[in-house]
Amino acid sequence: MDKNFNSSSERKLNCKDVGKCFKLLESILDGEADLESKDILDEKLEKCQPCFEHFHLEKVIREVLKTKCTKHMVPVELADTIRQKIQAIK
Repeated sequence: MDKNFNSSSERKLNCKDVGKCFKLLESILDGEADLESKDILDEKLEKCQPCFEHFHLEKVIREVLKTKCTKHMVPVELADTIRQKIQAIK
């Protein structure tokens, strides 16, 4: 988002389409949206404070998760023990 956004005082403070907007925001952050959806989001972020805040919060959370969550190898013995306990419960 390299566009210059209006200041928050110029954005509306309530969103009429919260569910729809959040779904659009999620699809864009997940990389599933097309160019038209991204243009719609840019317009929405310029006009709507709740959407602007939610988008940037989600973006930061995802960036933190990407940097902090790493794959660690589980010891084979531990994995085998867990499998055995699951089988015993079934």
